[in-house]
Amino acid sequence: MPELPEIETLVRGLGPDLRGRAVARVTVRENRLRGGVASDFVARLSGRRIRDLHRRGKYLLAPLDDGRVWLVHLGMTGRLTLAGPDRARERHDHVVVELDDGRLLTYNDPRRFGRLAVLEPEAVGAETGAGLDPLGQAFTPAALFALTRERRTSIKALLMDQRRVAGLGNIYVNEILFRAGIRPRRRAARLRLVDCARLVRATRGVLAAAIRAGGSSISDYRDGRGQPGWFQLHHQVYDRAGSPCRRCATPIRAQVIVGRSSFYCPRCQT
Repeated sequence: MPELPEIETLVRGLGPDLRGRAVARVTVRENRLRGGVASDFVARLSGRRIRDLHRRGKYLLAPLDDGRVWLVHLGMTGRLTLAGPDRARERHDHVVVELDDGRLLTYNDPRRFGRLAVLEPEAVGAETGAGLDPLGQAFTPAALFALTRERRTSIKALLMDQRRVAGLGNIYVNEILFRAGIRPRRRAARLRLVDCARLVRATRGVLAAAIRAGGSSISDYRDGRGQPGWFQLHHQVYDRAGSPCRRCATPIRAQVIVGRSSFYCPRCQT
């Protein structure tokens, strides 16, 4: 599933092209996405001008000139691609947005777990959740430490909980915990303030590196021009069970935590 770095890459790549553009036409070819494409989606988006483009957690948000917000969540396999008017139609092209300059912004999603909606601004928070943004100023060691108090869950589960921290998923939480030297199963309530400081530094470092690399393209993800990201080449532990740790050569171990595969180095992480 695309996570914060992939959505941030989309925002940074598409933002200069979409800001100020008007939507000339909207074509919905498949409305069976997560939550369904609303019957008034086309009417709400057509003719509107895109004022801005930004990210909230794993959601891409485009405020419109009438005050509403166009929300996009890529689900597990979604892609949002900007191309010229001669772009060939592909299988799983479910929604096509034609801009006033003729270019096409196409939403493609083989598994249809993504979501597209045009919402009133007060409804956006209920969709995106209230978790702290890991790139925001409010994500501090003290704030993370407060979240961990009296939490019996693992630190991995807490970091992936969108109600607590918005935008992190399985790939990047594994990488963050490795960089911070903390095992994924460690109970959140047992972390000290100094551990949370390491986690905040690791989070910012991993996310910054991933964004510079254009995100991780393990299966379907592509950026707004259809290009893959390259951060998967720099994964330290994710999906590397049995391979030597790139820091100490100890074999990477795997275990299932909250239903997700977790990867860690038994020597570098405690």
